[in-house]
Amino acid sequence: MILGQVISGKFGEICIRQKSDQNIELGELLVAENENAKILLQVYDLLYGSQISQQNLELISGLNLEENSDFQFMDPKLRNYKLAMLKNLITIKKDASTSKILPDFFSHVREIKKEDLSFLAEPQNPLFIGNLRSGSKLLDVPISLAGKEVLSHHILIPATTGKGKSNLLRVILWSCMDKDYCGFLVLDPHDEYYGRNDLGLKDHPSKKLSYYSNNPPPGCNTLKINLKCVEPEHLRGVLSWTDAQRDALALCYKKYGDKWIEAFMLDHTISENIHESTIGVIKRRLSNLLDIRVVDGDLVSKGIFDRIAGETTVNDIVQQIEQAKTVIIDTSSFSDSAEILIGSLIATKILDKHKYYLKTGKLKQRPVISIVIEEAPRVLGKEVLEAGPNIFSTIAREGRKFQIGLCAITQLPSLIPRTILANMNTKIILGIEMAPERSSIIESASQDLSQDSRAIASLDKGEAIVTSNFARFATPIKIPFFPDFVKNTKIEKKVKTEFTGMV
Repeated sequence: MILGQVISGKFGEICIRQKSDQNIELGELLVAENENAKILLQVYDLLYGSQISQQNLELISGLNLEENSDFQFMDPKLRNYKLAMLKNLITIKKDASTSKILPDFFSHVREIKKEDLSFLAEPQNPLFIGNLRSGSKLLDVPISLAGKEVLSHHILIPATTGKGKSNLLRVILWSCMDKDYCGFLVLDPHDEYYGRNDLGLKDHPSKKLSYYSNNPPPGCNTLKINLKCVEPEHLRGVLSWTDAQRDALALCYKKYGDKWIEAFMLDHTISENIHESTIGVIKRRLSNLLDIRVVDGDLVSKGIFDRIAGETTVNDIVQQIEQAKTVIIDTSSFSDSAEILIGSLIATKILDKHKYYLKTGKLKQRPVISIVIEEAPRVLGKEVLEAGPNIFSTIAREGRKFQIGLCAITQLPSLIPRTILANMNTKIILGIEMAPERSSIIESASQDLSQDSRAIASLDKGEAIVTSNFARFATPIKIPFFPDFVKNTKIEKKVKTEFTGMV
């Protein structure tokens, strides 16, 4: 169906006149055909055009409004019209390549068809993220990226509240749970992914899910971590420490090893050079962070950090993730600091093991691991990193070498340093209404999004733009609603099973 015709512009700013009986939407994908090529274009702006001067337009409007007359100059379809501004995306010949040509002058521009997109073949180790969207129109074209590369090179999911971040993550995790190339660690501060009381990842037929909580449902794991597993290094990025406090932590760990926390809390001698006030502050902060107390001269654990239990918990979680499982840790009843400490313990163990695998030549046989962090500025924010690096910023910079990636979720990407944003090679951008947040994403995107600020602001719930080093162009998608996605995938699997049985 012809929607318009090229009339002017330049590369990346192509102006078309819209056919009077058609509607073109912001973000819509269109195709212009030259003699030996198709050019895939996208609408980034809409405006009015007229052959009548502005003064006369105002006169006509006045007559219509004030005199209630239907006065027109000539045929309104010819004299007044709509214009759309388009940018080049892809040139399609035998194969698809980055567009470097203009469509022919006066060439027609039509709707995109499924057959125009045959170059979007499913990659190896597919990571499904949604279906292709043209404006608000949903196309029957599933979009998958090269999962192993995308996950190891980090994903950023920026969005305003209510735009569908949690739904997107559920879809991604569900689609990956029957795959052997990846494992996930999910720190879940809202306890929303497992599905205690409704549909969730627990309902996946693969059963490759482990769930830890301090109040677990039957058949799941009680979260207990032994105090001996905690080292001073794990506290970086969890709490801010002065130089004197860091020195005291290091001295205590050097002297008492894995019993250093007991030594602090029970007033064992550490060094005469450490001021009593420093020790007092550290004791208070450790007590609050780990939820431990001294009662009648003995150390008592009140929460998940335990003096006796939980010696193998961190190793068990890491082993499960390395078996390409998804591990969800319910942190909904913990403080931010406790949640970050749990993540730090596990992430550090994963990185250490993957460094060993790389050194011994075993890394390629291991699944890629993705660590999901909600409210990412808590560990990747500028203010946090000014106090020094932490395990999450280390993974953001170096993780790809060791097949470890972050999946960082945030409402405020502007709080994350640009160097880290640039390392997030795949960004799944949902609706962002605040201009400073849109700017931070646009400036660090893998593709040129300089003309897409309006499109990002206008994204409805479940709509997204994917910009990635592993995508041919900045791809508009519609993320399926999780219950519908689960239902459809189960039906599809059942049909495939029945068909295979018939054969």
